[in-house]
Amino acid sequence: MSKISSFEDLNVWELSRQLNIEMFKILACKDNHNYGFLINHLYKTSGSIMDNIAEGFERGGNKDFINFLSYSKGSAGELRSQLYRALDVEILNQSDFEKLYALTIDISKQLSLFMNYLKNSEFKGAKFKEPPMDYGN
Repeated sequence: MSKISSFEDLNVWELSRQLNIEMFKILACKDNHNYGFLINHLYKTSGSIMDNIAEGFERGGNKDFINFLSYSKGSAGELRSQLYRALDVEILNQSDFEKLYALTIDISKQLSLFMNYLKNSEFKGAKFKEPPMDYGN
Protein backbone atom coordinates (compact mmCIF):
# COMPACT_ATOMS: atom_id res chain seq x y z
CA MET A 1 0.00 0.00 0.00
CA SER A 2 1.45 3.36 -0.98
CA LYS A 3 1.55 6.28 1.43
CA ILE A 4 -1.40 8.62 1.26
CA SER A 5 -0.41 12.21 1.91
CA SER A 6 -3.36 14.03 0.34
CA PHE A 7 -6.94 13.28 -0.60
CA GLU A 8 -5.85 13.28 -4.25
CA ASP A 9 -3.93 10.07 -3.49
CA LEU A 10 -7.14 8.22 -2.59
CA ASN A 11 -8.50 5.85 -5.23
CA VAL A 12 -12.07 6.49 -4.11
CA TRP A 13 -11.61 10.25 -4.53
CA GLU A 14 -10.15 9.73 -8.03
CA LEU A 15 -13.08 7.47 -8.95
CA SER A 16 -15.46 10.16 -7.69
CA ARG A 17 -13.65 12.67 -9.85
CA GLN A 18 -14.13 10.39 -12.88
CA LEU A 19 -17.84 10.17 -12.05
CA ASN A 20 -18.04 13.97 -12.14
CA ILE A 21 -16.21 14.12 -15.46
CA GLU A 22 -18.61 11.57 -16.98
CA MET A 23 -21.58 13.41 -15.51
CA PHE A 24 -20.48 16.67 -17.13
CA LYS A 25 -19.79 15.00 -20.48
CA ILE A 26 -23.22 13.39 -20.53
CA LEU A 27 -25.26 16.30 -19.19
CA ALA A 28 -23.49 19.20 -20.93
CA CYS A 29 -25.63 18.87 -24.04
CA LYS A 30 -28.95 18.37 -22.24
CA ASP A 31 -31.84 20.84 -22.28
CA ASN A 32 -31.54 22.93 -19.14
CA HIS A 33 -34.79 24.75 -19.85
CA ASN A 34 -37.20 22.00 -18.84
CA TYR A 35 -35.09 19.96 -16.43
CA GLY A 36 -32.46 22.38 -15.18
CA PHE A 37 -33.41 21.77 -11.54
CA LEU A 38 -32.74 18.04 -11.85
CA ILE A 39 -29.58 18.46 -13.91
CA ASN A 40 -28.27 20.97 -11.37
CA HIS A 41 -29.09 18.57 -8.54
CA LEU A 42 -27.22 15.74 -10.31
CA TYR A 43 -24.14 17.97 -10.60
CA LYS A 44 -24.31 19.05 -6.96
CA THR A 45 -24.81 15.56 -5.59
CA SER A 46 -22.01 14.00 -7.63
CA GLY A 47 -19.72 16.84 -6.57
CA SER A 48 -20.71 16.31 -2.94
CA ILE A 49 -19.29 12.79 -3.05
CA MET A 50 -15.77 13.89 -3.91
CA ASP A 51 -15.93 17.09 -1.86
CA ASN A 52 -16.84 15.29 1.36
CA ILE A 53 -13.98 12.83 0.86
CA ALA A 54 -11.61 15.80 0.55
CA GLU A 55 -13.07 17.67 3.52
CA GLY A 56 -12.99 14.61 5.75
CA PHE A 57 -9.39 13.88 4.84
CA GLU A 58 -8.37 17.44 5.66
CA ARG A 59 -9.96 17.19 9.13
CA GLY A 60 -6.98 15.07 10.14
CA GLY A 61 -8.58 12.41 12.32
CA ASN A 62 -10.20 9.05 11.61
CA LYS A 63 -13.43 9.82 13.45
CA ASP A 64 -14.11 12.96 11.41
CA PHE A 65 -12.88 11.30 8.23
CA ILE A 66 -15.20 8.32 8.69
CA ASN A 67 -18.07 10.73 9.31
CA PHE A 68 -17.41 12.59 6.06
CA LEU A 69 -16.95 9.34 4.16
CA SER A 70 -20.39 8.43 5.47
CA TYR A 71 -21.75 11.70 4.03
CA SER A 72 -20.15 10.77 0.70
CA LYS A 73 -21.77 7.34 0.84
CA GLY A 74 -25.12 8.98 1.55
CA SER A 75 -24.64 11.27 -1.43
CA ALA A 76 -23.86 8.23 -3.59
CA GLY A 77 -27.22 6.73 -2.59
CA GLU A 78 -28.96 10.03 -3.28
CA LEU A 79 -27.29 10.21 -6.68
CA ARG A 80 -28.46 6.70 -7.60
CA SER A 81 -32.03 7.77 -6.85
CA GLN A 82 -31.59 10.93 -8.93
CA LEU A 83 -30.21 8.88 -11.81
CA TYR A 84 -33.47 6.94 -11.87
CA ARG A 85 -35.39 10.21 -11.97
CA ALA A 86 -33.23 11.41 -14.86
CA LEU A 87 -33.79 8.13 -16.70
CA ASP A 88 -37.55 8.28 -16.12
CA VAL A 89 -37.86 11.75 -17.69
CA GLU A 90 -35.40 10.84 -20.45
CA ILE A 91 -32.60 13.19 -19.45
CA LEU A 92 -30.46 10.04 -19.48
CA ASN A 93 -30.67 7.19 -21.93
CA GLN A 94 -30.31 3.61 -20.66
CA SER A 95 -26.63 3.37 -21.62
CA ASP A 96 -25.63 6.60 -19.85
CA PHE A 97 -27.73 5.65 -16.83
CA GLU A 98 -25.98 2.27 -16.56
CA LYS A 99 -22.52 3.85 -16.89
CA LEU A 100 -23.16 6.45 -14.17
CA TYR A 101 -25.01 3.99 -11.95
CA ALA A 102 -22.15 1.45 -12.12
CA LEU A 103 -19.57 4.12 -11.23
CA THR A 104 -21.71 5.23 -8.31
CA ILE A 105 -22.06 1.64 -7.04
CA ASP A 106 -18.27 1.16 -7.26
CA ILE A 107 -17.72 4.36 -5.28
CA SER A 108 -20.23 3.31 -2.64
CA LYS A 109 -18.53 -0.08 -2.23
CA GLN A 110 -15.09 1.52 -1.97
CA LEU A 111 -16.36 3.99 0.62
CA SER A 112 -17.75 1.12 2.73
CA LEU A 113 -14.49 -0.79 2.54
CA PHE A 114 -12.46 2.31 3.36
CA MET A 115 -14.66 3.20 6.35
CA ASN A 116 -14.29 -0.35 7.69
CA TYR A 117 -10.53 -0.17 7.21
CA LEU A 118 -10.33 3.12 9.12
CA LYS A 119 -12.57 1.86 11.92
CA ASN A 120 -10.26 -1.12 12.47
CA SER A 121 -6.99 0.73 11.95
CA GLU A 122 -4.63 1.54 14.81
CA PHE A 123 -3.65 4.70 12.95
CA LYS A 124 -5.98 7.47 14.09
CA GLY A 125 -4.97 10.23 11.70
CA ALA A 126 -2.40 13.00 11.42
CA LYS A 127 -4.27 15.02 14.00
CA PHE A 128 -3.31 12.51 16.68
CA LYS A 129 0.39 12.12 15.93
CA GLU A 130 2.65 13.10 18.80
CA PRO A 131 4.30 16.41 17.84
CA PRO A 132 8.05 16.91 18.24
CA MET A 133 9.09 17.90 21.74
CA ASP A 134 9.81 21.46 20.61
CA TYR A 135 6.45 21.60 18.76
CA GLY A 136 8.19 22.49 15.54
CA ASN A 137 10.07 25.54 16.87
